[in-house]
Amino acid sequence: MAPRKVPPAHHQLDAKEEERVNSQLEVTLAFVQKILGENDDFIIRRLCMFGNQPAVVMYFPDLIDKQYMNDHILKPLMATSSLDYNIAVSRPMKEFLLNDTLYACEGRTETHLHEIIQAIVEGNTVLLVDGVADAFVFSTRHVDKRSITQPETEQVIRGAREGFIEMLGTNLALLRYRLPTPDLKVKTIRIGRITKSKVALCYIDGIVNPALVEEVFRRLSLIDIDGVLDVGYLEQFIEDNHLSPFPQIQNTERPDKAVANLLEGRVVLLVDGSPFALILPTVFSQFYQTVEDYSERYLLVSFIRLARLVALIFSLIFPSLYVALISFNPELIPTEFAVAVAGGRAGVPFPSVIEVLIMEISMEVLREATLRLPQQVGGALSIVGVLVVGQAAVAAGFISPITVVIIALTTIGSFATPAYNAALALRLLRFPLVILSGIFGLYGVMIGLILIANHMLSLKSFGIPYMSPVVPGNFQGMKDTLVRLPLWFMPKRPALLQPPNATRLGEETKKNIKNDVPINTLDPSKARNPRRHENDGTFSPDHGHSSGDHTD
Repeated sequence: MAPRKVPPAHHQLDAKEEERVNSQLEVTLAFVQKILGENDDFIIRRLCMFGNQPAVVMYFPDLIDKQYMNDHILKPLMATSSLDYNIAVSRPMKEFLLNDTLYACEGRTETHLHEIIQAIVEGNTVLLVDGVADAFVFSTRHVDKRSITQPETEQVIRGAREGFIEMLGTNLALLRYRLPTPDLKVKTIRIGRITKSKVALCYIDGIVNPALVEEVFRRLSLIDIDGVLDVGYLEQFIEDNHLSPFPQIQNTERPDKAVANLLEGRVVLLVDGSPFALILPTVFSQFYQTVEDYSERYLLVSFIRLARLVALIFSLIFPSLYVALISFNPELIPTEFAVAVAGGRAGVPFPSVIEVLIMEISMEVLREATLRLPQQVGGALSIVGVLVVGQAAVAAGFISPITVVIIALTTIGSFATPAYNAALALRLLRFPLVILSGIFGLYGVMIGLILIANHMLSLKSFGIPYMSPVVPGNFQGMKDTLVRLPLWFMPKRPALLQPPNATRLGEETKKNIKNDVPINTLDPSKARNPRRHENDGTFSPDHGHSSGDHTD
């Protein structure tokens, strides 16, 4: 006879969601042992309170703080005497234990058995007392975690050196540390039939549009999956267009960046176990902006932002433009440069489109290999790959020198995009553009760019057009798109987010910045010599004559 299949634990819990804690200790304990008893690391600690009152403490020792449990749960329970028992019988046992006996700061009662099981596997400690139809759940979770360090994927030039870590509680603390206001709201939802990952939805009440919060929560509640291991899982489920190469939701490791977006009226998603936060909704202009843009002076930042945007466009169209000019329209190249290019391409056996595709694929393979190798080896490999292999390919007549220069400049341009996922989309789109330029020349480049622009104009992120505030046009939003105007010139939050409270800069501040005349308190012309009571090295307005009359 074939053995009966035992359904997984989460299926057993789903079938018994309505079952409650029994006042008889052994009945409840039998249910818990049926679910968790096969685990060798599951501990059931029996004890007696008030001399003869049976109780049980259940936990996974590797998930809890043992010292905390000994000092605040076990010690108070086992130190109770018969005198305490006489006091306890005068009022309910549950009330006496929670209010007078146990010191644990985070304690609650549960009546559903599936909630008890879930609490134990999350690292909480559960106390069962004979004769009490409630289970006591105490937060004793303690998992080793890495310290808060500088973000690995986002370089910090000027700003906070703190980055999110894997623990959700720590990440929420980093947000609340920067936003000490009761308006910061955090709503949690569990996603994943097996992992039951805790997802935190953060927003600022009064600034965010309530309809946006409801829509995000609705999309999250529709997700039914075995497990969520990273915020990237959520991103793929809740984005508007699942087939687009362009990211419609921004991610970040920086708490200050998350806070800045919360203050504009956006929503931030955090997942327990992931060091990244999702920022939504997102428009394309956010992917070439950084937090440092708002810390430096606006003239310098505007120049750098324009340079970033040029590098972004440069990395997309430069290889295809090169192929189109070499293959179809060489007359557009200056004569001296055309002679140099022709000399470099002499003896190369491939047409320019195949040559560029080979180099592009080689660079992508080299970049991926550099990322996956250990850090000490990766740096050496990148140098060897670029210098040795490139030089050898040119010397062998396999690749022309100008192609190596073109691909090198394109790769450098792609590194100038701050957002990795946006740069990845542009790297992917380079290949169809090169193929179109190899077939149709400059017409192919224009066709490809028109298709990309048309696709970007059709994208939306939670209803917001992807190319906002350029298309549809909004003057207030354009102050912080291609360039960044002074902070006092942007008194309103982005109109595309439709915030209930659109004003972020006080009118008085704006007036003072415009009309205030600086007072030169330390002007050298006003300094006086302390010994002679005279101006130091300067003439007074009356050319040295004092206001009083001089006697002869």
